[in-house]
Amino acid sequence: MTRTQGNVSARDGDHVAITPAGSNLGELRAGQVTIVDRSGELVAGRLAPSSELPLHLAVYEHHGVGAVVHTHSPSATAVACTLEGELPCIHYEMVLLGGPVRVAPYRRFGSPELAEVAIEALRDRRAALLANHGAVAVGDTLEEAVGAARLLEWLCDLLVRARAVGTPSPLSAEEVENARAEFERRGYSR
Repeated sequence: MTRTQGNVSARDGDHVAITPAGSNLGELRAGQVTIVDRSGELVAGRLAPSSELPLHLAVYEHHGVGAVVHTHSPSATAVACTLEGELPCIHYEMVLLGGPVRVAPYRRFGSPELAEVAIEALRDRRAALLANHGAVAVGDTLEEAVGAARLLEWLCDLLVRARAVGTPSPLSAEEVENARAEFERRGYSR
């Protein structure tokens, strides 16, 4: 297990609630969450915000979502350490993330440069991999962002397993569009 498993935030108007630096998500209590404004200034809480605050704030500014989940989950991190470009659509449920999941190039954790490459990788997507680091997922609600993070972890685990038995066969662009249309027709949400 890594020192931390990642960090989580949710936006309410001009305020962002974010996990504090170095926190263990499984042991965190509500009173330990840090509240900052959209510029990163402390509004409430006694603990410093996550070192990934620049990433969270940039995602809110550029994508207008309501929640951000950044993980170091095992399969997503493994794939982020080995894959360049993007995770291809190996399963139709990837359309729930917006299509192939981009891999943002490596930049140091907590840096403005990481935030910059992450917001680009998230363009028109609900999740991205961060090279040699982990993953980031977004949603209009915290529940949606967590769901996107879980789906990405499952897809990365699926890729790892598929590679163990052969070469995965990505869906064609037409197959992806057909799946997207069917999801819309059935009213399946993110």
